[in-house]
Parts: sequence; C-alpha cells; structure tokens
Amino acid sequence: MCVSRLCVLLLSAAAVFGQGVVGTQRAPRPSPQARTKLPIPKVLFEDVAAAAGLKFQHVSGEAKDYILEAVGSGVAIFDYDNDGRPDIFLVNGSKFRFADGEVRPTSRLFRNRGPGLRFEDVTEKAGVGRSGWGQGACAGDYDNDGFDDLFVTYYGTNVLYHNNGDGTFRDATAEAGLPTTGTRWSTGCAFFDYDRDGKLDLAVANYSRFDPSRVPKPGENQFCMYKGLPVMCGPRGLPGGVNILYHNEGNGKFRDVSKQSGFDKPEGYYGFAVVTADFDNDGWPDVYVACDSTPSILLHNNGNGTFTDIGVISGAAFNEDGQEQAGMGVAVADYNHDGWLDIVKTNFADDTPTLYLNNKDGSFTDVTYRAGLGVNNRFLGWGVGFVDIDHDGWKDLIMINGHVYAAIDKLGLNSPYKQERNVYWNLRNGAFLDISSRAGPAIVERRSGRGAAFGDLDNDGSIEVVINNLDDAPSLLVNRGEKKNWLQVRTRGAKSNRDGIGARVTVTAGELSMIDEVRSGGSFLSHNDLRLHYGLGDAKQADEIRVRWPSGLEEVFPAAEANREITVEEGKGRPVARKNGL
Repeated sequence: MCVSRLCVLLLSAAAVFGQGVVGTQRAPRPSPQARTKLPIPKVLFEDVAAAAGLKFQHVSGEAKDYILEAVGSGVAIFDYDNDGRPDIFLVNGSKFRFADGEVRPTSRLFRNRGPGLRFEDVTEKAGVGRSGWGQGACAGDYDNDGFDDLFVTYYGTNVLYHNNGDGTFRDATAEAGLPTTGTRWSTGCAFFDYDRDGKLDLAVANYSRFDPSRVPKPGENQFCMYKGLPVMCGPRGLPGGVNILYHNEGNGKFRDVSKQSGFDKPEGYYGFAVVTADFDNDGWPDVYVACDSTPSILLHNNGNGTFTDIGVISGAAFNEDGQEQAGMGVAVADYNHDGWLDIVKTNFADDTPTLYLNNKDGSFTDVTYRAGLGVNNRFLGWGVGFVDIDHDGWKDLIMINGHVYAAIDKLGLNSPYKQERNVYWNLRNGAFLDISSRAGPAIVERRSGRGAAFGDLDNDGSIEVVINNLDDAPSLLVNRGEKKNWLQVRTRGAKSNRDGIGARVTVTAGELSMIDEVRSGGSFLSHNDLRLHYGLGDAKQADEIRVRWPSGLEEVFPAAEANREITVEEGKGRPVARKNGL
C-alpha cells in the first residue's frame, strides 16, 4: 500500500503522466482577441554597457573546433561590499593555445559606484582575477558572516572565493574541502539550504567528461555534422557528467554528499543550468537541472537528506511530444498567480522554449503552445528570466539567444549565429505575447548571447539585464519604458541562513497576491539579484508581506509603501501558526 508522501506524489504524477503529459495533441493557441484585449505597454530597452564602464571582452577559444569553445559563460549580480548597490561579476573563458607573452583573459568584478549606472573594474584589488575556462557563477553567504561569497565553475577545477568583508576575497577552495585538482566540466551552480539547518549547501551541475585529445574533429562522425555542415562534436557521443551536492559542515567546510543523498542520479546527462525552488509547497527546496540533449532532471527533496529524480514521471523532463531537448537556461516563477511555481526552459534552434505548468499535484504539463511561446523556433536560447517589465504584477519573460555554430551563416538559414533577444509580455490569462519587435533597440540587436543575470542595478525599481556575449563585449539592458508601482524585498535570516535563500515571500496588494522565493543561481550559468521584485500595478502600497523562512517560521510583516525597498528580518514579524509540521 502507498502511504508515504513521496509514494503518493509519484502515483499522482504517474496518473497525470499516463493521461498525456507527454505525447498529447498540442493545445490550441490563444485567439487573437485574447492576445490583444489588454493595452500593450510601451517597452524600450537600451544597451548602456559601454557608457556604464563595463569594459570587458569575453574569450572562448578560436576556431570553435570543440564544444567547450561554444558554450560561453555566465554573470553574477551581487552586492559584495554591502553598500546597497549590486555589483557585477562577468565570467570569462580561455583558449587552448596562447602565444608567448600573450595576456590570458580573466573573469572581472565590477563595483557599482552609483549613482545611476556607473561601474569600475576592481578585479585585481578584490583578488578574483583567475584565468581559465570559466563557465558559471553563484553567490551566497555560506559562513553567515554578513558578506556574500562567490563560487565560480570551470572546465578544470572550480573556485570558492570567501568574502573577507573589506572589499577583497581569498581563494578558500582548499580550506573548504572542495577539490583543487583534476578536470571536471562544471557548469551551473546554486547555494541553497537543502536540509534547512541554517547553513548554505552547494549544488553543482556537470556537463561532460571532456578530453579534447580524444574528441573527434569537426565532420568526423555523425555527431560532428549539422545539416551537412561540419561542426564541433557533441554533446552526443561524449560521456555525460555527474551532478554534485556539497553539504555545509560549518566552520567553512563542505563535504561531498552526492552519492548518499542521491543527488548524483541520474548520471551521464549533460547538465547545464541549476535552479532551486519548492515546487510541491512542502517547505523543502527541490532542484531542477536543465540538460542538453538528455532528459532534464527534477530532484525532489525528500526532507530527510536525500533526493529522488522525478523529472520523467512528473512530466518536466521532456516536451509534450515526449522528446528530450537541448535545454540551456531555466527560470522559475508563479506566472499565472495560482500559488505554485512553474518552470521555463530555453532550448536549441528548430525547437521552442518550454513552459511547464505546475499541476499542484507533483506533476507538470507542457503548455508552451497554449501559452503562446511556440511562435518562434529559429532561436537558440540561453539566459532567461521572469521579469515584471511594466510592474503590472504579472511576470513577463526575457530570453537571450545566439547559435553555437560559428559557420552556420554559410547555410543561409533563418537562424543566424548572432540573434535577437525575445520579450514575451504576460497577458494575465495563462498566455504571453511576443513583443520583441517593439521592445527597443537592445532587444532587436543581434549578438551571440549566453549567460544573463537580472537585477535592479541602480535601485530605481526597474530590473536591468546583464548579458555575457560570446567572444564579445557585454550588454547592460535598461528598460526606459512605461512602468507602474513596485516593491523590492530583501530578506535577512536569523535561524535561517543569513541571506534568507529559500524564503518564500508572498506580497498582497489589492487583488494581487504574488509569491516568489529567494534563490541563488538560475538563468544560464548565472546568479540574479537576491532581492525579490514585485510589481504592484496601481496600488499605492503592499497590504501585507508574508514570509515562510527555511527554518519553518512563518511571519507576517506590516503594509509597506510602494516604490521602495524593504528589509524583512526573521523573527521580527508577527508569527503565523505552523502548518503540516513546518
């Protein structure tokens, strides 16, 4: 007899799965009337990266003979010096060959000088100028000392930078017990407190066990051709990676618990982006890994230190046709205001992004076409974020694109190497409208985008987008368009981790009730501003702020005026009676 909560969850998901989560007929797209009944806001994105002082050149190989050269790198937005202004860390790649005396590229840290958008390169002063095949980054205060630390993934060995609290970092990889030798191709990462003990643990995705000396050359076999064009090989034909979970032991130490926790299953997949969220509303953070050319992974947190992959049985591993996809980036939000977190994933060209609707029973349904996201299949997507661009209280979507094959333009296809970005506006009826062509020059401009991070860099209540473009300068997108009222929430844990990562914050303003969670990592190999942003529409205040902390404490905080940032501190609100033993 099935009596455990996970057993019930799996049977419920299986029932939905068997009724056609995968392989069903596509639902009809919204009618034109449904798509246009709301007045479309004026949206105007401009790229101000150069004027803001983001002087950076991404480097990723040369001839693009290897897949490593085509993946690109991520971005982290975090306030490393606690001055109230978010800073920017841009991850850099490398090359296989350097000329004698050639300067090797390094990742760069840009301090936000303010006011407005002004940045200065403080990489050398901060001590984070390491060279190598950098991939992704995530931030979190793993020792709860009040300063956010930084983890950077590499093809090679990863690095953990401890924030010294004086504007500098030190390489704490060895002292933390993390590997300092060997070669791994790590990609996405996220700090999160999976066992809710008040200390941030660390999830790391791995793409492939990659050895360039053993990889075939472009065109040598069926995995090295694309529509008749010789291209770099992979990922199919290459051995897949194994995802890793590090438990925070305290005193600055981590321990690899991947095997005993079940986090390393399934193995042999090509893991890219990592996002954490409580998908089943049980109070325990789950983990979703977007995978390239293999099923994506949804690791359900069993609440006892272990995880179970329910990606396939939940319907979140494939698209609605039962096909695995080339998943790149991932974002999470309650886009339809039903109190349950949904998933969006970017994919390869000749495909569409995938939107998974949370069915509230442990399963998901691919609603991509029903939601209007199936209108474009020529884009190869990477970074992605749910962003309320007009502050109407409904999360919109921004996607960053760019092809992987440098020679693709020779084929004259409708999917070029450099591509526009996508902006989808939330129609509040479960569907989105593609407004990219009217969203400003920074959206229609073609670049080879990869990692993207989202945050309010100038503290004006509007979300900026920082994009790490492959072999190019970065982009910093500012929205000059129409916007309504807003509220920004910063969490401070006490019994929970200091950042409040994993806290669920519900903001109520008039008829709007909006949920979000504080999370590290996400998008594509990137890390967003830890502050939560809520559009309030025409409301002059948020009537109530309710927080469920990772510790299990649930509190209500008083009303807050619109158009400001507030900090909610654990233990200083009005407690709410616990439910379900949380």
